[in-house]
Amino acid sequence: MKIISRITLFFLLLFLLFLPSNVLAQTYLFNLDQMDVHVYYNEDGTASIEYLFLFRNDPSASPIEYVDIGMPNSSFSATNIEAYIDNKPVEDISRGDYEGSGNGFAIYLGADSIQPGQAGQVRVFIPTVENVLYPDDEDNAYVSAVFSPTWFGSQYLVGTTNLTVTFHLPPGVQPEEPKWHSAPDGFPSTPQTDIDEQNRIYYSWTNPNISASRQYLFGASFPKQYIPASAIVTPGFFEQLGIDPDTVVSCLFCSGFIGVFALFTGLSVYGSQKRKLQYLPPKVSIEGHGIKRGLTAVEAAILLEQPMDKILTMVLFSIIKKNAASVVKSDPLELKIETPLPESLRSYEKDFLEAFEKENKRSKRKALQDMMIALVNSVAKKMKGFSHKETVDYYKDITNRAWAQVENAGTPEIKSEKFDEVMEWTMLDRNYDRRTRDVFSEGPVFVPIWWHRYSPSYNPTSTGTPTTLSGGAGRSSGGGVSLPTLPGATFAAGMVNGVQNFSANVIGNITDFTNGITKTTNPIPVSKGSGRSFGGGGSGCACACACAGCACACAGGGR
Repeated sequence: MKIISRITLFFLLLFLLFLPSNVLAQTYLFNLDQMDVHVYYNEDGTASIEYLFLFRNDPSASPIEYVDIGMPNSSFSATNIEAYIDNKPVEDISRGDYEGSGNGFAIYLGADSIQPGQAGQVRVFIPTVENVLYPDDEDNAYVSAVFSPTWFGSQYLVGTTNLTVTFHLPPGVQPEEPKWHSAPDGFPSTPQTDIDEQNRIYYSWTNPNISASRQYLFGASFPKQYIPASAIVTPGFFEQLGIDPDTVVSCLFCSGFIGVFALFTGLSVYGSQKRKLQYLPPKVSIEGHGIKRGLTAVEAAILLEQPMDKILTMVLFSIIKKNAASVVKSDPLELKIETPLPESLRSYEKDFLEAFEKENKRSKRKALQDMMIALVNSVAKKMKGFSHKETVDYYKDITNRAWAQVENAGTPEIKSEKFDEVMEWTMLDRNYDRRTRDVFSEGPVFVPIWWHRYSPSYNPTSTGTPTTLSGGAGRSSGGGVSLPTLPGATFAAGMVNGVQNFSANVIGNITDFTNGITKTTNPIPVSKGSGRSFGGGGSGCACACACAGCACACAGGGR
């Protein structure tokens, strides 16, 4: 029996000796009951980050000896980081022990490791992280700050986490100046905002039941005047594509197909840029039956996805023709709004006028974007059940017939009258600028009766010889109307330049303005992450073989 026992013991020891190392390795399993993150955006353009973690180790797990913290990028130093475990300083902090992917550092708790069944509070302060501010996509006068808290491998976590993320904006930023970005799912769309102890504006988001194994992105923008211009990062090629340069090499290695990656990237960029100019969601293109008649020219312009500055100019002309407003100044555009307003105004025309009652350009631009979002959604609703292709062809035919009426007019008087009648429909032509100049390049144009409300510099007593016309759209009913003339080239330039002036003087960059609309009406159907590597990190790098998504996902973690 002793011999059998010794043989059994020998083989048991032999079995344990040759067990795979991961069987004997430590097993990490814990609750992260709380994670508070404060991100301070400093006046020198750097960020300071403070974490507070409350870990509760599982009774069956190994001690928590290390805590990995993912970082937004590599522009930080581990030597000046402060860490505490239950208010006792932790001295062993290094990049070398970090086991997450991407950028980060590890904290070694040593003798103060959190034992099985015990809880521990870990506080970390990173005083300086550089290269965290980028140009704002929607306003050249602003910078954008996007941050993702570190996250942990799902294999290590139990339960949910109470997460609070607070942005402290640079000193001097005024309450009406900054703006917050869309919050992740589950967080309030409007953050708590107030003034902190340093008299700085802060935004704070809280969700008591998040999964700490997921990435959450938060963002805010503020005027760039409060930081040095040298602190603003000019996005490189990969960053413009939403890829962290620090992870490009590892991502390419894991994919193994550089050519396929380049092709995918090119197609993604092309598709993204194209999508920015597509107002309606794809479901509108699902074919129904029949033509949706009765759309206004402005609504048809949405369906035909005309440029936003042209559509807004169409609204302006419609309002002026209805005698609801007059142009007081063209550069920058200022309107005199009539009271009371005509009852015939449509909802988008009323929204347009309300936007021009805003005092500053930024508020006006935002209100115009809101107006266009409502208009796009209205058109999408009206198109439900109708054929997109047939309806588009129908309104293109109306446009062609409108131009034919103008071009085939026998006299300048009739040409001017017809153009006044169908002007909004002619603007749906992609070649509107060229055709307007071609049609009116020679001969006089009989000025519409509303022209003085559009062109503040127009003087009807000095522009030409009055001519009497009868009837006509936009003219007073009954009797004759004495209308002066303008040189055709002058009139054409006034019509064409109206679109260009609207873009330059009111909405700014047309692509940025349009993108602010399409991201709501036709959002990209992918993850809610940022396109730039400003965030924290996560263990395990779930995106390691999905290179286009490696912007923030390959960093940090816990064990």
